[in-house]
This record gives sequence, C-alpha cells and structure tokens, in this order.
Amino acid sequence: MCQENKCKILKLLLCFTLIFILFLAILFVFINNPNQDKSILVATATSGDNTQIGNSIINFSQNQIVEGNALSHTPGSNEILINRDGIYQISYQLTGVAQNTGTFNFNAILLVNNVPINETLNEGAVIDSDIINNRYTLTSTVILRLNAGDVLQLGGLSLEDVEYTNARIDIESLLFL
Repeated sequence: MCQENKCKILKLLLCFTLIFILFLAILFVFINNPNQDKSILVATATSGDNTQIGNSIINFSQNQIVEGNALSHTPGSNEILINRDGIYQISYQLTGVAQNTGTFNFNAILLVNNVPINETLNEGAVIDSDIINNRYTLTSTVILRLNAGDVLQLGGLSLEDVEYTNARIDIESLLFL
C-alpha cells in the first residue's frame, strides 16, 4: 500500500514537472518572439489616375487595406510614408498601354526618398506590333530595409508613349527594428 502511494505521488510530481516545463517553454518563446503588430498597406490606381506618359511616378487614388501605423498613404498621392524602421515586403503590379500600335517597352522601379533603387528595376519585355492591345503588366516582389521618415514611390520608365492605366502596391511589415 505504501508503494502504491509513492507511485501515485511520483506520477503526480512527474505530470506537474512536465506542465511546468511546458509553461516555461511557452513563456520563453513569448518573451523572445513578442507578438509584433503587423502593418499592411494596399493602394491601387485606376484608369485616369496616371494620365502622364513616358517616365512618371505612379499616383494611387485608393487605399484598399490599411492596418497598423507603420505605413501611411494619402489617397491621390504618389508617396507612401514609412513611419517605423523595419524590413518590408513590397509587391506591385503596373500596367502600361502604348498610345500607338507598334513596338514599345516599359520598366518599373521603386524609389526611396526620390532615389531609384537600382536593385528593384523590373525590365519589361519589348512588345511588338503583333500584340493586339499594346498592353503589358509588370509584377515584382522585393524585400527592403526602410527607416522611419522614408518615402516610398513606384516609378514607370518608358521612352515610348506608354500610359500607366492600372497599378497596385502591397506593402507588409515583416520585422520591426
């Protein structure tokens, strides 16, 4: 009978120890990986937002999603403000339509504080007159380290008469520094 009580006590002690270790492990993970608030911004441009042709900085008339406070954008502007140091994933789509049928080419690039980031240059294919609607869409995703106070912009680059009819930019904070 005494041995049965000792076994029960040892089993209870073992269960308590395992629960305590599990609790400490969860606490350790929580302390070392605090739940960071995410910031997400999705801005879009539609036909009529960017009537300029050739090289231009893209205006975004609508904010589709704005979560958190690390990113901000005033609808109608071409500037996305970075309010918090961090690592950000930036994805975009930019559609270009040539005014005249024939060969055309356009590229896209991200700018930070009005400075083109050459590593983000997205070179589009040269489209020739065989394409029916003289329309092409560039897409890209990059990860950049940005600082509070930075201004992010999307630029369209073209020597031809290309109008930027639609655009979308999605920015998500990955890590705050």
